[in-house]
Amino acid sequence: MDGPSETEPLLRPAHVQRKVTSDLPEEGYSSVQDESNRNVFDNVPDAKKQIGLASAVMLIFNRVIGTGVFAAPSIILRSSGSVGMTFVMWILGALVASAGTAVYVEFGTGLPRSGGEKTYMEYIYRRPRFMVTCFYAIYGLLIGWLSASSVVFGEYTLNALAIQPTTVNSRVVAFLCSTFCLIAHGAFLDSGLKLQNALGFFKLFVLLIITVSGLFSLTGVPGFAVRAGYDVPHNFTWSSFWEGSDIGLNAFVTGMYNVIWAYIGYSNANYALSEVRDPIRTIKRAAPLAMALVAVAYLSVNVAYFAVVSKQDMLGGGTMAAALFFRNIFGPATERILSAVIALSVLGNLMSILFTQGRVVQELGREGVLPLSSFFASNKPFNAPLAGLFAQWLVSMIVMVAAPPGDAYLFIVNYSSYPLTMFNMLISGGLLLLYTPAFKSYHWNPPFRAWKSIVVFFFLSNVFLAIVPMIPPSPGSDVYEHLPYWSHVVIALSIGLLGIVYWFVFFDWIPRKRGYHIVQETILQDDGVPRSVLRRIPKESGDE
Repeated sequence: MDGPSETEPLLRPAHVQRKVTSDLPEEGYSSVQDESNRNVFDNVPDAKKQIGLASAVMLIFNRVIGTGVFAAPSIILRSSGSVGMTFVMWILGALVASAGTAVYVEFGTGLPRSGGEKTYMEYIYRRPRFMVTCFYAIYGLLIGWLSASSVVFGEYTLNALAIQPTTVNSRVVAFLCSTFCLIAHGAFLDSGLKLQNALGFFKLFVLLIITVSGLFSLTGVPGFAVRAGYDVPHNFTWSSFWEGSDIGLNAFVTGMYNVIWAYIGYSNANYALSEVRDPIRTIKRAAPLAMALVAVAYLSVNVAYFAVVSKQDMLGGGTMAAALFFRNIFGPATERILSAVIALSVLGNLMSILFTQGRVVQELGREGVLPLSSFFASNKPFNAPLAGLFAQWLVSMIVMVAAPPGDAYLFIVNYSSYPLTMFNMLISGGLLLLYTPAFKSYHWNPPFRAWKSIVVFFFLSNVFLAIVPMIPPSPGSDVYEHLPYWSHVVIALSIGLLGIVYWFVFFDWIPRKRGYHIVQETILQDDGVPRSVLRRIPKESGDE
C-alpha cells in the first residue's frame, strides 16, 4: 500500500549553511547541524545522480544472478528428492525474496540515501549513539565480498580458454578481473555502468535462449531433441514429477536454505540510492521489476533443464545442470562456450557488488566515525568513490590470496554471508518496532508501506536463516571437513563484537575518562556532497 506521495521523501534535506572544502583541516569547519537532524534525507547534488531505472534494475539483477542459476538446480534437486518439490522450493524462495524486496522498498522510499542496512539501522537504533554504525562498519570494511566470485570467474575463464585451472593461475585471473572492475567503476564511472548494464542484458538474453531451447525440446520442435546417447527425460509426467520427494525436515531445511540464498541481492540498489535519479519512484519500480525477472528466470530455466536433462543425470555426480543441458542439446563441444557465458555472468555479478559495496564504505566515511573518514567519503579524483571501491578491492584481494582451498575458502564464503542475515533480522524487526506506539515519535510514514504480515514473514525467514547453520548436519552432510559446522557463525558474530568494542573504547570509555562528549556536524565537501565530522566538546562542570 502507498503512503503520501511517491515524489516526496519521508525526511527533508538537511539545511547546510556553508560550503567548505575537504582540503581544509577539520578544526576549521563550522557547525551547521545539530544532533536532532543527523538522520535526514540526503542532500546530494543532482549531478551525482547518474543511475536511472534500467541501471537500478541491472544493479539488482546482476547481483542476484551469478552462478546460482547454472548450478543451484542440481543442488536443490538433491535436497528435495523430486522435480515437483524442487519447484515448490523455488516458489517459496521467490515469496521470501518478494517479502524482502517489499521491506527494502519501504525503507528505500522512507530513507532514500545510500548505505542500505547502515542507514536503516542508524535510523531505528539511535541509542547508544554511533554504536550501530560501528557495529556495521567492521563488516562493511573487513568482509571481502569480491573474493569468492572473483575466483569463480578465474576458474571459468580458464576453462573457456582450455587452460587447466590451478590455485595460482585462477587467482591471478581473479586478481586481474577484480582490478579491472576497480578501474572501470573508480575511474570511468559512465563506461563502467554501461558495461555493467550490458552484462546484465547479455545474461538475460542467455537465460532466454536456455528457456526457449528447453521449451522447444519439450514440445518436440525439430533440431532441439536430446542427442543420441543421452537419457531422454520424462520429468513432467505426474508420477515422475513427485517421485522421490523427500519431505523430511532436514532435507527441506537444507533445500530452502540454498534456495533463499540464491535469491539474495534484492537490496543491492538501496546501497547506492544517493546516486539514483528520482530515487523514490525508481526504487518502487526497479526492485519489483528486477526480482520479477529473477523469479521468472529461475522458474523458466528450471523448466528448461528438466525438459532436457533426466533426473538421474541431474543427481549423478557434481556436474552443474547447465553443463548437462548444453551437452544434451548442443553437444559436449559447447562446454567452453558455457564456461565463457558463466564467466561473463560472474563478471556482471562482481561489477554490481563492487559498485554498491564501494558506496557503502563511502557512506561509512560520510558518517565520520572511522579513521580517514574524509578519505573514504571523497569522490576524488574521478568523480567516483574510488577510495571506498579501493578499500573493498584491497580486503577482497587479501582474503582471496590468504585463503587456502578447501575448508578455509568455504568458511570465508559462509561467514561473509551470515552477517547479511543478521542485518535483515535487525531491519525487519526494527520495521515492526516502527509500527508500534512506542516508536510513534519517529513519525514513520514513508511513501510505500509493506503489509505487516509480509514484514513478519521476512523477519521469520531470516530467523530461520540465522538458526539453520547452528543445527547439526545429518550424517554424511558435513559442512566442512575439518572445522566445526558452526565455526563461521561464531567468527561472524565475533567480528560484530569487535565493532561494539571499538564503539565502547572510542565513543564511551575514552570520552568519559577524558571529560568530553562528541558532537556530530554536517559540512559540504568541495563537490557539494555533505558529510559528517565529529567534534570533541569538553564537558562543563555538572554535565551528564
